[in-house]
Amino acid sequence: MLDSSTPPRSIATPCVKVCIVDGASGLCLGCYRTLAEIGGWSGLTDERRAAVMAELPGRKERIDPTLRG
Repeated sequence: MLDSSTPPRSIATPCVKVCIVDGASGLCLGCYRTLAEIGGWSGLTDERRAAVMAELPGRKERIDPTLRG
């Protein structure tokens, strides 16, 4: 049971509030996550979120440079 007197723990996120998904790569142009990762982010374990975040810099190259700004 959750203790209602304790505030919820914050969850680290790479979101930069640029929510546009590139159709070709399936990645968000702001954070480079997939829609499934974005939608399920709060349900992932800390370890899985850290693993996804470690992958994000390499995903940038999967997006057409003309879309990256």
